[in-house]
Amino acid sequence: MRLPLIKHLVQFVEENDEDFLNETLETLEYLTDSPAIKDEELDVLGELISNMYGALEVSKSTILRAFSFYEVSMLGSAGPAF
Repeated sequence: MRLPLIKHLVQFVEENDEDFLNETLETLEYLTDSPAIKDEELDVLGELISNMYGALEVSKSTILRAFSFYEVSMLGSAGPAF
């Protein structure tokens, strides 16, 4: 995995939508099934796919951390009132 690429893709997801990345992943995965793809090309596709999935995971964990921080700040130190 290349962290600068993942960081750049995470920024893309934040500015746009994760659906763009998901559709691109579907396309790249479809290409890997082609018998016309050479081994070197398959390696490149695999690396791109890996980085894109990594970016999606980082993006999701960033969103979850932000949401958790928001929940804690909204509840304050008293905790939930039941």
